[in-house]
Amino acid sequence: MDNFLLPSGVVPLPTHNTVTMHVHDLLQRGLQRDHLTAEEGVFLFEQAATAELMYVGHQLRLHHVPNDVVTWIIDRNSNTTNVCVANCKFCNFYRRPGHEEAYITTIEEYKQKIEETFRLGGEQLLLQGGHHPDLGLDYYVKLFKELKSLYPNLKLHALGPPEIAHITKLEKSTHTEVLQALMDAGLDSLPGAGAEILDDRVRRLISKGKCNGEEWLAVMEAAHQLRLTTSATMMFGHIETNLERMEHYVRLREVQDKKPADAKGFLAFIPWPFQDEDTMLKNMKRARNTCTGDEYIRMIAMSRIMLPNIVNVQASWLTVGKQVAQVCLHSGANDFGSIMIEENVVSAAGAPFRFTANGIQQAIRDAGYRPQLRDQQYGYRDLPVTLEQQELNTATMVVD
Repeated sequence: MDNFLLPSGVVPLPTHNTVTMHVHDLLQRGLQRDHLTAEEGVFLFEQAATAELMYVGHQLRLHHVPNDVVTWIIDRNSNTTNVCVANCKFCNFYRRPGHEEAYITTIEEYKQKIEETFRLGGEQLLLQGGHHPDLGLDYYVKLFKELKSLYPNLKLHALGPPEIAHITKLEKSTHTEVLQALMDAGLDSLPGAGAEILDDRVRRLISKGKCNGEEWLAVMEAAHQLRLTTSATMMFGHIETNLERMEHYVRLREVQDKKPADAKGFLAFIPWPFQDEDTMLKNMKRARNTCTGDEYIRMIAMSRIMLPNIVNVQASWLTVGKQVAQVCLHSGANDFGSIMIEENVVSAAGAPFRFTANGIQQAIRDAGYRPQLRDQQYGYRDLPVTLEQQELNTATMVVD
């Protein structure tokens, strides 16, 4: 296409090549923020050069976030409980009811964690847990109210669609009623946890005990109707096909299109590759993590191309490392995620990378951008004095 500009240094393929012409046509449509079909997404992902995808992804990033700022956040991922009956085959964190290592976090433990988070410059608790068969809506309402009464400035980025679906079933209620009760109790935003791949063939094999794909999406639709800000995720690189990845994008895009005009809906999208260390999926020889740095960079670019109605895309440095994540900042990502003061679930499956506050800012600068601390709503925060004086202790990150 004459009006498609290739990245500097990329030599165009011969124009008589039908595949090349089709790739360029799809890239041009991507630049125009057209809604590509899942099949078109597969063709582009499998046929386009990495440099071409990076270029289009970066141009779309500049459309949504037209500056040289890359955002990051300080928060803490605490778990309400490690008891879970979902039996996900990629999770090493959960324990069955009655297990000797099972726990429910106490208020005193929360107080210690929250006060340490505040001292280290954070203001948010990413609060998640398992599908505990005995913890219903009343438990979470009381917990949220107590935490907010103790710490009125605390931001609760809590639970996720599978947990909302689980609570809804326990209460024989509706997603809307459960979400409204949690919002009244202090819920500030809803993470996009538990999406994995939004295809029920995949979900039956890796997370049969969780809500199906349609219910995950229905929870998010209900949240958007209530003007509750959410995020969306994808865990890829296990047993899914490329078409199932692209269909995942399309389903998220459709839900985002349905949000009320004054709702933020999905404020961010975060893809990350399956972490396989000691997981049941790997031990059963069903799947292993074979995602390369190149594939992850391509998926970041495809996230921009397939999700033109979501403003922020986050690079998961926890799972791919600093160097790959830095390249992602030139491929469509505009956010570097969080330095987590605590994280248990992703690390339990082998995510090895770490960042300090100074380290994450320097990594962003080294990639050619200006680091900017943010809150969950992507508003800018001043750097806390504690961080200007000293680094945080080594911490880990989980997508939010």
